[in-house]
Amino acid sequence: MKIQLALDRLEIQEAIQLTKLVEHSIDWIEVGTSLIKEFGMTSIKELKNAFPNKKIIADIKTIDNARYEFEMCFKAGADVATVMGVSPLVTIDTCLEVASQHNKQVMIDLLNTSEEQKSYLMKYKDAIFCDHVSKDEQEENGKSQSGIRQTEMFKKHFLKTAVAGGITTDTLKSLKARLNPDVVIIGSAITKAGNPKEAAEKFKDLIVKLEGEHVDE
Repeated sequence: MKIQLALDRLEIQEAIQLTKLVEHSIDWIEVGTSLIKEFGMTSIKELKNAFPNKKIIADIKTIDNARYEFEMCFKAGADVATVMGVSPLVTIDTCLEVASQHNKQVMIDLLNTSEEQKSYLMKYKDAIFCDHVSKDEQEENGKSQSGIRQTEMFKKHFLKTAVAGGITTDTLKSLKARLNPDVVIIGSAITKAGNPKEAAEKFKDLIVKLEGEHVDE
């Protein structure tokens, strides 16, 4: 499992400084939706310039106007950009087309995506599918890891998966056992920790341990 660090509700320089503390424990860097909305493509450019050897995910959450938005993200330095699973299929088709032209990747966010729509999404073999419990759901209902449940159907089709939503070191083991995602997206458990470096190291150490157990089985 790779660790994708989600950077949200920060100034750009704050995000860079925080990421420098934890960069050796994380794999991918997510320029969160809030950073993109507040600072635009500059947020993607600055993070890619600061961490040229890390995969940068632009969490733009495209739902329309796909070509324009994905071109912007990839030209700014993103390696992956996100599109909402509820989008029209022509929008998702366009995202995959633009990504292919730039030799980049697409992450499809499954938030509130219907079962019927998900059945159509299975054709996107090159995409990463993100099982996502929203921030609002977490804050309103205390719903986090328990709401992550869609990944199994995508795993059965040998598709790449990511999970997001209130993940902690306490919930990571059961996530690994139940869903075995390719990517775990972790935000506040690292970014809001009293010691982000130590928190990131704990996640990394646990993943190494869990991956070792999986190999031994």
